Amino acid sequence: MNDPERFEKQMAFIREIDKEKLIKRQNYITDGETHEDDADHAWHMAIMTLLLKEYSNEDIDVLKTMTMLLTHDLVEVYAGDTYAYDEEGKKTQAEREAKAADKLYGLLPEDQCEYLKSLWLEFEECKTPEARFARAMDCFQPVILNDATNGKAWKEHDVRLSWIMKRNERVHLGSEDIWEYERKKLIAPNVKNGNIIDDNDN
Repeated sequence: MNDPERFEKQMAFIREIDKEKLIKRQNYITDGETHEDDADHAWHMAIMTLLLKEYSNEDIDVLKTMTMLLTHDLVEVYAGDTYAYDEEGKKTQAEREAKAADKLYGLLPEDQCEYLKSLWLEFEECKTPEARFARAMDCFQPVILNDATNGKAWKEHDVRLSWIMKRNERVHLGSEDIWEYERKKLIAPNVKNGNIIDDNDN
């Protein structure tokens, strides 16, 4: 081994990110009983990207997009998960996650630190084809799980249609096809059956 210090930094990072498995999300996995964790979420989106890449509006570097999705939530090891519809939590989310990114990626050798931080920022800024598709997957995946569990998490949090539409407003930038499917096949039926509160009913 030419650079044992580099290897030890990589090992420290590998050990630390195992904590991602402890970060519970509000969604349930398809058994309807078990809360998803951040590692579940990342794995699922990476596989989705491999399978659904043909529906991207633009050509994407699949490996880069998968890497982005596998690493972008690692900051939650320190920052914690911010629920999609937690408006109070969102006020401090950017600051918490930026500090967490510096701390976590700072465990790595400088070149890898800069690479993963740049991918994290690219995802946040949503200006490249890869980031747009990654953001589409990040929004689409929880809707799939909510639909598969009869809207369990949506019902627990009294989620409204307007909230879901706001949360998913950029899905079409990554994939018009996926947004069309999501809207017609997943969101609309769950509004109809009462799993999502229809703002027009009030």
